[in-house]
Amino acid sequence: MDIISGGIAKPKGFKANGIHCGIKVSGKLDLGLITSDSPAVSASVFTKNSVKAAPIIVSQKHARNNKIQAIIVNSGNANCFTGSFGALYADRTTSLIGKLLRIPKEDVIVASTGIIGKPLPFIKIQKSALQLVKGLSITGSKAMAQSIMTTDTQEKEIAVAITVGGKKAIIAGCAKGSGMIAPNMATMLGFITMDVSISPKMLKTAFKKAVDQSFNCITVDGCMSTNDMVTVMANGYAHNKMITQPGRDYHVFEKALCFVCLDLAKKIVLDGEGATKFIIVRCVGAQNERQAKAAALQIANSNLVKTAANGDNPNWGRVVAAVGSLGIQKITEERLKIKFSPFCRKEIYITADLNIGSAKATVYTSDLSLEYVRINKRYT
Repeated sequence: MDIISGGIAKPKGFKANGIHCGIKVSGKLDLGLITSDSPAVSASVFTKNSVKAAPIIVSQKHARNNKIQAIIVNSGNANCFTGSFGALYADRTTSLIGKLLRIPKEDVIVASTGIIGKPLPFIKIQKSALQLVKGLSITGSKAMAQSIMTTDTQEKEIAVAITVGGKKAIIAGCAKGSGMIAPNMATMLGFITMDVSISPKMLKTAFKKAVDQSFNCITVDGCMSTNDMVTVMANGYAHNKMITQPGRDYHVFEKALCFVCLDLAKKIVLDGEGATKFIIVRCVGAQNERQAKAAALQIANSNLVKTAANGDNPNWGRVVAAVGSLGIQKITEERLKIKFSPFCRKEIYITADLNIGSAKATVYTSDLSLEYVRINKRYT
């Protein structure tokens, strides 16, 4: 596997674009589009929040047959808690893009990110859709990545090249996310494209593993949003022998997909609102992986641990208290061991050894600063 330059439109058969349609008063890009030249095998994961935004509900329906050809995204407005008009506009957005691309609306995924509770200015999307489609190109990756940003300070992109079945293939992605970040999912949008030929079953299997080890292992503030999704598209343009079962090609592919997802997930944490530190929390010696992940997340979501990291304060007692708050009876003072790297560094490692088993888990987070408070008290 080689890391290469480029983003979401790097794999063969994909195009992208991003424009300003007028949703953001700042004038920044706020409408993005990703397309495949032909229908692609797909897999998606969506927020587990019981209050789901209109685009999530529409996209869940369209994703059921594991086949999509386009993804349309707006930023600056979440189209959430917007009633029947929100649902209508999300559906109309897929119809609009479907008509312009001459594909079924069911092959279009729609996503939104931004402020909750404000009506989506659909007319602005409608007036700009033709410009968006006409501007699609293989060089549109960066504009697409910028168009989905909200409080992000930089675009998040990655592309890698692999060899499967003797053919060169590319996996690429872009994501947004900075605040309201927690597992299952968080305020994140992630889109991954590839020209690999792979069956829906094997794509879904690899994607689940990749998401579980990446996007579902990050937290900035422990808050789950209403609009989050990660979607992968595989159009087969690499013309490798289709991956239909486990084997060498599948494992090469799975490893690369996991790398891409983890890279994007880490970039979200590194760009956390007001973040100055990148924190890797490891829990080892747990009875099972679920317990290990729960303990790691308890540490990562502790405001006391996060503020201590921000202040270069190696207060290990806060880590002990966080683990102890889980109420696991076997965790005792004699068993629990805490290790960490110097808190004065930009990258901090915290390891909690429960000494009650052999399972382990890793979670990624950031510190909590006064800047985080400043950003969120003014977010409107």
